[in-house]
Amino acid sequence: MVITKKKIVVICAVLVLACAIGVFAGYKWLQKYAETPLNIEQDSYFTLPAGTGRAGLAQLLADKELLKNIKPLPWLLRFQPALAKFKAGTYQIKSGMTLRQLLLQLSSGRETQFSIRFIEGTRMKDWLPVLEQAPYLDHTLNDLNNKEIAAKLDINDPQHPEGWLYPDSYNYTAGTTDIALLKRAHERMKKAVEEIWIGRDENLPYKTPYEMMIMASIIEKETAVDSERDKVASVFINRMRIGMKLQTDPTVIYGMGEQYNGNITRKDLTTPTEYNTYVIDSLPPTPIAMPGMASLKAAAHPAKTNYLYFVADGKGGHTFTTNLHSHNQAVRTYLQTLKAGK
Repeated sequence: MVITKKKIVVICAVLVLACAIGVFAGYKWLQKYAETPLNIEQDSYFTLPAGTGRAGLAQLLADKELLKNIKPLPWLLRFQPALAKFKAGTYQIKSGMTLRQLLLQLSSGRETQFSIRFIEGTRMKDWLPVLEQAPYLDHTLNDLNNKEIAAKLDINDPQHPEGWLYPDSYNYTAGTTDIALLKRAHERMKKAVEEIWIGRDENLPYKTPYEMMIMASIIEKETAVDSERDKVASVFINRMRIGMKLQTDPTVIYGMGEQYNGNITRKDLTTPTEYNTYVIDSLPPTPIAMPGMASLKAAAHPAKTNYLYFVADGKGGHTFTTNLHSHNQAVRTYLQTLKAGK
């Protein structure tokens, strides 16, 4: 049989059309495949290790039982290369998510942001459990003491992390180290102290910014009422100016360490420690907690008062007085308030 040129052209056209139809059908099928729901029963996290290629991703999805049929995945990534630009990291995956949505998320590089919160007035020993419980954080501080942690943070004078870390919420991605978070908190505190020190009131009895930070930590532990912080600061400033002992219970508690059981006795107030401000003159050697911005500002800008005493009023605040007689009366009023409330 003689095949004419015309027939050859027709055959070629048919073959090209068949191929085009096949390619189009394959493309449409891959688009449908991309909409396959992943096997996600509840919201969770998916970690893509660095260096994972197309085959590695497919195998990872199979190993985690997120996708049953992984064979078409390489073809999908060839037809749609934008979906193949995935980046290593940890991503949140949600129930109902499709394969395409996952690939788009992996390609975006928008890793899940985890959050950790450090509260004002807490201490280094309070921060460590928070770090230990933080998900997807790389833990490197296990078994390190305060001096060793301070060294890692380049806190050399003195080598003590208390007070040097800014309490706030911090976001991080999976694989961040705990020391990296603390360094961020340390840099923020250094910056805050430097700026507040420059703008502080004149003639304050602090020799260094560190002493101001120590005072801020005491203020932080004495009151949680913002409107009172500068008054509390004024009491301690006034005492320092006349050479009167600070006599603040939070410093006694800090100096007692693990011996503190929730109560302070008269013996505790008279037992010497380097932090017992009923015994020592002026400020303790280090901060006793991590002060927040409000307490730092109060330490730098105390109220202009003649107050030398304050005591809880039983209503969440404090009564401030200028002399011991008035103070003792305020104490009696406080005790009566407590008794009436029982």
